[in-house]
Amino acid sequence: MIEIEFDREDVARTRFALSPLWEVVASVRVLKGADEQGLHRTWTEQVRPRLAASARDFGALFDLIPVLSRSPWTGSIPSFLCPPPVTPLPSLAMELATLRATPPELLTTTSAVPEARMAALRASPAARLDELAEVIQGYWDLALAPYWPRVLTLLENDIRYRAGRLVDGGAHHLFADLDPQVAWADGTLQLAHLTTHGPRRLDGRGLLLVPSAFVWPRIFSVLGETWQPSLRYPPRGVGDLWQSRPKPVSEALAGVMGRSRALLLAELTAPASTTELARRSGLTPGGVSQHLSALRTAGLVSAHRAGRQVLYARTRAGEGVVEAAAAGA
Repeated sequence: MIEIEFDREDVARTRFALSPLWEVVASVRVLKGADEQGLHRTWTEQVRPRLAASARDFGALFDLIPVLSRSPWTGSIPSFLCPPPVTPLPSLAMELATLRATPPELLTTTSAVPEARMAALRASPAARLDELAEVIQGYWDLALAPYWPRVLTLLENDIRYRAGRLVDGGAHHLFADLDPQVAWADGTLQLAHLTTHGPRRLDGRGLLLVPSAFVWPRIFSVLGETWQPSLRYPPRGVGDLWQSRPKPVSEALAGVMGRSRALLLAELTAPASTTELARRSGLTPGGVSQHLSALRTAGLVSAHRAGRQVLYARTRAGEGVVEAAAAGA
């Protein structure tokens, strides 16, 4: 059990942030077998073939990230891979710039990372970190970018909920339902941990709270580094993240944009190609392409190349339109 002690300054400086780079790291864990309960099976079944078909070698990234099974203990995720974000919603490009600028003395790990990988990083930090950032960008484009609007909506909804809890009842109310492995009592936040125990002080830096789609059922803490201490936890509603059944077409939405376009927007619960959307919707491929072009122009749909395919996905605006129509109904 880790006991994080808060004083008034720590409570005042506690904040929320999101981290695309951390989602990269956490999602790689899932692809390497950390998702024992199958929460992300829908996502992995779509992404694994896409990565396998890519000409890019992702070993420089995958080799650095252990699955971290509970028993036996397998070390920790290298801290330099996922420094806590310094702004509430950094872009992946911002976080990759931080990664590229990692001081050589921070290129360490306690995990079973192939020694050749770490030796290469230490021998030529600037060049190797630049290569690693390029690999991460390539992974992001294939594995996460098409799904990011959905993930981002989930994470932002959790932050809004948590912020409301903090306003309504202070720190006790905020942490009361954060996670079963977290408890608040008498100015101390208790984190369940298998191998680390004892008190930790925040020293006026506060705690950075980072909801993460790919960490359930675990929580991850970064407490011993020079940057702000952080806690990464599963957001509310993560169990419904990959719900694949399309929502019924909203009659109100169909009245605004036409039934075919409303149908396609509803069908995009997961990224899909024109051919797949035509099969599922009963529309002709040419008609689907025309409607998708209009939806892209309106900013409701985005296109992502995955090998020879182009996958279409709802944007944040598209997600918002579908959710608003469902709420109105």
